Order: sequence, then structure tokens, then C-alpha cells
Amino acid sequence: MRLPAVAIVAAFASGIVLGLHPTVARNACSHILLSSLFLLVAFFVLAGILLLRIGYLFPATVASLLGWVLLGFLGVCIAELPRDANHVISLVKQSRISLKTPLRWRGHLRDEPTRLPWGYGYEIELTGVEFEGAFHPARGGLRLSFTAHPEGPVPPELHAGDEVAVLAEAKRPQIFKDEGAFDRRAYLSQQNIDIVATLRTPQLIERISSSTPTIGTVLARARRTLRDEIDMLFAAAPQVAGVLRAMLLGDRNFVDRAEALDFQKTGVFHVLVVAGLHVGALAFALYWVGRKLRLSRMWTMLFTLTMLAAYVGVVEQRTPVLRAAVMAAIVVLGGFFFRRLELLNSAAVAAVILLVAKPLALRDSSFQLTFVAIGCIAGLALPWLEKTAQPHVRALCGWRDVTRDAAHEPRAIQFRIDLRSLALWLTSRLPQRLSKPTGDLIAGGLSLTFRVWELLVLTLALQAGMLPLMARDFHRIPLSAPLVNLAAVPLTGIVVPLGFLTLACGLVFTAAGKLLAVPLAWLTSLLLHIVQWFAHFPRWSYRIPGPPLWLIVLFLAVGILLGAEMRLKHPLHKTMVWGLRGGFVACALTIAIYPFGERLTKGKLELTALDVGQGDSLLVVTPGGKTLLIDGGGAFGGFPGHEEHNGVDPGEEAVSPYLWSRGFQKLDVVALTHAHQDHLGGLTAILENFRVAQLWIGREVSVPALVRLEELARERKIPIEHELRGKSFRWDGVEGEFLWPEIVPEEVAPSAKNNDSLVLRLRYGNETLLLPGDAEKQVEREILSENGPEAMRADVLKIGHHGSKNSTTPEFLAAVQPRVGIISAGEDNPYGHPSPELLERLENAGIRILRTDRNGAVQVMTDGRQLEISCFVACPNGGNAAASVQGKAPDRKQD
Repeated sequence: MRLPAVAIVAAFASGIVLGLHPTVARNACSHILLSSLFLLVAFFVLAGILLLRIGYLFPATVASLLGWVLLGFLGVCIAELPRDANHVISLVKQSRISLKTPLRWRGHLRDEPTRLPWGYGYEIELTGVEFEGAFHPARGGLRLSFTAHPEGPVPPELHAGDEVAVLAEAKRPQIFKDEGAFDRRAYLSQQNIDIVATLRTPQLIERISSSTPTIGTVLARARRTLRDEIDMLFAAAPQVAGVLRAMLLGDRNFVDRAEALDFQKTGVFHVLVVAGLHVGALAFALYWVGRKLRLSRMWTMLFTLTMLAAYVGVVEQRTPVLRAAVMAAIVVLGGFFFRRLELLNSAAVAAVILLVAKPLALRDSSFQLTFVAIGCIAGLALPWLEKTAQPHVRALCGWRDVTRDAAHEPRAIQFRIDLRSLALWLTSRLPQRLSKPTGDLIAGGLSLTFRVWELLVLTLALQAGMLPLMARDFHRIPLSAPLVNLAAVPLTGIVVPLGFLTLACGLVFTAAGKLLAVPLAWLTSLLLHIVQWFAHFPRWSYRIPGPPLWLIVLFLAVGILLGAEMRLKHPLHKTMVWGLRGGFVACALTIAIYPFGERLTKGKLELTALDVGQGDSLLVVTPGGKTLLIDGGGAFGGFPGHEEHNGVDPGEEAVSPYLWSRGFQKLDVVALTHAHQDHLGGLTAILENFRVAQLWIGREVSVPALVRLEELARERKIPIEHELRGKSFRWDGVEGEFLWPEIVPEEVAPSAKNNDSLVLRLRYGNETLLLPGDAEKQVEREILSENGPEAMRADVLKIGHHGSKNSTTPEFLAAVQPRVGIISAGEDNPYGHPSPELLERLENAGIRILRTDRNGAVQVMTDGRQLEISCFVACPNGGNAAASVQGKAPDRKQD
């Protein structure tokens, strides 16, 4: 078997996939299951050994691979075991502590306090928590943030390893309970962060005891020293300093959202993530230095591995860095033992090591992307290069020496002969002193050309091979990526080693560090300018829904077959390769174009209230497929003085993924009820990510956020219409009427108010939906005074202003008489929404209450005669997300 490690990792990964089935997770604690798996693994291992000893190679191989499958299955079962009883999440689930009140947490700082653009960040390894006068031992990770103010108190001097106590109200990381939404809780869990909190004032954190020096604390202080050194050397160029922090140390806190978006649009965001490219560049530089210092092979290997280990420790032991370091270590060790390494085997060995340590890493998109990338290089790019550039690159080595010709294949020999002939022809026409330099110049130019071709092939193979996963996880097609990577990859290969050389020199001799910082800043600025220039071409990057699972599987299967076929030789080789290439390109184009339709229920009106935290976002789909998105949730607007460092954006992390999960690429109308941040903030992402036909706005307000949104709409040639009381529309049998606001269209208000909200009534058949935005009791009274009782009745009411006590008055509720009330509010929001007083009012009226903070996205569908209701998490009195609850509409004529 030429690729034994590949077969092993394939078997082990298959076992993990089987173990990830929900049934296994429910039975992971079963002692019978675990014991049976241990016995089966032992049986197949012994069977494989015995079969091998008696000469049955194939049965021994099968038994061994079955053993690896069961090992993967067993690994998942062990990993899925419940958390320790003292884990902070277990304490919360068992109601032993409550996160609804400030608690006194104790633990040790994992790292030096991190300086942030707006303050400081702390990561604490918990040891205990005080709750209701009792101390509970606790495990887990707490991420604490503090917003500094120029004239406010300064945080105490703390260091990694210090035991601290902090009084703070911690919460689990925010998640949006919508289909396709980004799971921030799982993302932080991979970094061992279980709860997050905000430090209100520095006096609430205190040091209990100082740390004792350990390898971890020494590395943490070194990390802080390097960060401070970057800030000092590049104080005049904060943008360069932020990018270098990311490229060298993995700290992206100082890369603002616009910069990060430019890197994403051009397909080079990997430059800002310390992973394979950075570790490979550093390992190559270290090995080159070892050889130039004339160290022996053993000392070169030890020097390279030692420095790599230190680098991994300094940039923190994050999973991508560990993966890359393991790969680099395998290559260095293989070179020491004079082994000709097969890249696929080396990658498979690294994958086995990582999966044995953490089986659940297989479902991590970062893990998948890493090894798909390696597969693209080894399976597609290298065979392609071997048939094109590689023979010529090898032929350039010692091209003047005729005696070396026999070591090359025929076409390479001919290339060497032609090159010598060209050099001889030039020699006869140039002065003697120029003949050799001219030949060297031609050879150097050819070598550079081949290297550029190699880089282009690698980039094309990577972009094509990772296309389905990139479309699934990031919903972006960066058409400029191959071109931008031609510059970004070599620049990164120079910036990373030069960056660490600059930092090392700066720490020893400041003048030398400042001298080296000049070319380093220039190269980083060049990278930034290239990225920004290409990012400004809007049509070179676009967003798409993720491809269906069957297409991803088909694409990967064709890619694997193509890679295998390119290594084989048989009579039908060329026919098979061209056929598979055609299938590969066809799958890639299908993913990039996404010719599939939206997931709709024809003939029914749909209203979906999305979970966007403390905000509103409603999707209306008519029976014929027309779409109306009302509001986009609220993006955090940034910290004072640092507005470029925005927080969570529901438009990007919740609304857009939900629409993509259903196959939407365009929206007929996007409507903004009013210009408050919790309704407006996410719409910027919507206008950027989708083809929007119209933008509806109620009252014009002179607030910067609305001005920017309207400017973006005009840039994208989206017509803007103002909707006021009395306007109506009819789509596919759905009658829509605006009940508010009642203003002069030209009137511009100085600030946004809840009572500026668009109030929309939708009627389809016998069913009516009322959507009042954030309108409060004053507007409700106005609407009641202008509409009769019959006109106000609705079957479904989106409760106004997130369930505030200032909306949905008893009089309004009595007039509307809804059967279902939907409340859009954030989990544990600071405003106390929904109001207990309002909830009691709804319950007394016999209204079925659905809440996005508890039930996630709430979907109501109607054919005009009855309602069907489903929820992402669970509908009260209605089962799980897959269930539907139906109820007959009353006969309006009998009311």
C-alpha cells in the first residue's frame, strides 16, 4: 500500500462520522456500549496481528482498518461523555448557580491581560464561584472585557498565572437560534471559553495571589512583550501594526471590520490567520538559517523544531497553529531520516495524531479546510506541476553541464539543449564578458516564470478544491483570489520571518529593530494596498447560498477520483482524466453559480420572526414567492472613539445565513420600520449580500446610520420608497396596508422614535397578520381611532416594541383579538423585555405566546384558512422545531 496513513485516517474518520450520529450522543454514557467497543477494538487488533503473522495480508489489512473505524467510533463516544459535575455549564444546568445575578468568580489568568482597541481583555481559568453565600468549585473558562475611559480608573497590574477574584454578571456567549446562523457558542468553546462577562469597574477585580514562574507564564509574558514591541516599532502606522499583530502573533483585535472584509473579498483572509502558510514560512526560514550556519543535520533539525515549539507557545496553542506545527515537524523529521516524503502520507499522519487527541475536531470547518487544502495540493496541484513546470525547473539546475542531461526525461533534455543553444547564439553576438551573465539572466528569468506558474497552479487548485466548503461556511466566491494570492503568498513568506527578525533585533538593540521595521512596514503596506485595490471591484466577489450536501459529496468524490487517476497509468488514462476534469469543472461552476431555487411553500403566506437578539427581523414570503424582509436586527455600533471595531452583526451572522440556508439570493423588498439601531444595524449586510429590488422606509430621520444605509442603496442602484399611512399593495393575493406613520413625506425628523415605526397589516384569505414594529400606546390609540373594530382584528400579532409595557395596551389587544402573539426579544436582555405585566395581559387574554429568545425563529404559515406554526427550538404546547401546530381560523362573518 503506497499510502498507508491515508487509509488509516480514512478509516478512523469514518468511525468518527458514524459516532457523530445523534443516536450515539444519546447513548454515549452507556457502559455496555463503551465496553463492547473496547472488546471489539481489541478483537480486530489481535485478529490483524495473527492474520499478518500467518501471511494473510489482505484480511489482516481489512481487520486493521475495521479496528481503526471502531477506534474512531469509540473516540467520539468518550468525547461525548457529559461534562464534569463541577464544570460551570453543568453548575448552571443543574441550577446550582444562576447567571442572572453578579457572582464572585475565582480562578487563574491564562494569559497576560490583552490590550484591546477599547480597553482590556482577560481570560480566566475558573477554580470556583460564590453563590448565595456558598463557595462552589468550578471548572471552565471565563472571558472578561473592560472598556477603558480616558479619565476613568486604571485596571490593576495583573500577570498570567495570578489568582484573581472578580465580581461580574457572566452569561453564556450569545447565539442566534435560526437555521444556518453562526454558532458563536461552539466557536468560543473550541477556545475553552464557556462564559463571558463585562467588568463594570476595575475595582471589581482583585489579585488574590501572585503567580509562580512556569513555562506557560514565561511564554505569556514573551507574547505580551512581542505585542508591545510591535506597537512601539509601528506607533506611527497603527494599520500596519494591527495587520502584523495578526500575521505574526494571531491577534486580530486591531484589524477593523472593513480591513477584514477586504481580505475576505479577495480570498486572502488566511494571511491574517496564523496557520500553515505562516508556520511553513517560518520553518523554512529556520531550516535555511541552520544550513547557512553550517550546523549538522541533527542540530539543524533540533534548532528548527525547538524554535517552532517556542513559536507555537508564543502565539498560543490554537488548533490551526498546532496542525501546521505537527505537519512541519513531520517534514523536518522525515528530511532528517533521509526519507522522501509523500505529502498525503505526512498529512494523514498529522490528521491521525490530531484526531486521536480530539476526535470532535473532524466536524470543525477549520480542520476540514486545512486537510482539503493539503489534499488539493498533493492530489491535484503537484501532479499537474509534475506534467508541466517541474521537469523544466529541475532541468535548469546545472543547465550548462552536458553530462547531467542523461538524468532527465526527454523533454527536459531537449529543453536544456535548446537553452544552451540560445546561450551559444547570444555569446557569438555579445562581448565575452557579457556572455555568461546573459545566460544566467535568461535561466533566472525562466526559473522565475516557472515559479510564478507553480504558485498560480497551487492557488487555482486550492481555490477550486476548497470551493464547496468555502461556499458552505463563508458564502463567498472571491474571483480575484488567484491573482491576489500571487502577491499575498510570497509577501507573507517574507513578512513572517522578517517580522520575527525585526522583533528579536528590536528587543536586543532598538536601533536595529527600527531599521528593519522600515522595509517590514513597506512590505505590509504593499500587501494592504494590493488587497484594498482588488477589494474595490464589486463584481470580483459575491455571496451565494451554500451548496446542497449531495453536490459537496459529488464534488469531493470527483476530486478524489481525479487525484487518484492522475497518479495512475493505464490505456484509458487520458480519457478518464479529461472526463473527470470536465466533471470537476462542472461541479465547481454549479457551486459558484448556484442554479437552485429558493426553498418555499407555494400557495401559502409565510411570516418568520428571526432570532436576532434584542432587535427585530421579519421575513414575509407570499404564496407566489415574493419576499419582504422587515428590519435586520441591530449591529453593535462600536466603542466610543473606535467605531470601526464593531461587535456582533445580526445581519451577517443570523439574517443572511438564514436566507442563504433557504436558497435566497435576492429580495423583492427590504423595509425599515424606523431608524433605531436594533432594527437598522443589520440591514447594511443585507444590502451588501443580496440583490435587493426596493428599499422601503417610513419617516426620514437625520441620523448617520440611516444616511449611510441610503447612500449604500443608491450606490447599488436600489430605489428608495417612503411608505406612509394609507398606502397599500397586493402581491399574489396578499393584501398589504400601512396603518402608520402619518406624516408629510418630505418631513425629516432630527432623531428616531419608536412611534415613527411602520405598522403593516397583511391579509390573505381569512387570515390577518399585524406587524406594528416598535409602535407604542400613543400610536396604538391613533390607529384605533382611525380604524373600526372589524378592521383591526388579526389572527397573528407581532407584539410591539419587543414586549415592552408601553405597547400592546389592553384596549389595543381587545380590538385586535389575536390568537397568536410573537415577541422578538434578546435572551436575558438588560431592558427586562418582555415585560411581566404584558405577559400576564397576554395570558389572561388566552393568547398563545411565542418568543424568539426561548423558541428561536418562529414561522407562521397560512393558506388563508388555517395557521401552521413551527419554531427552531421548540414551540410551547407544540413539540420540537419539526412539528407544526394547526388551528382553524374563525369565520369572520360570524364575529
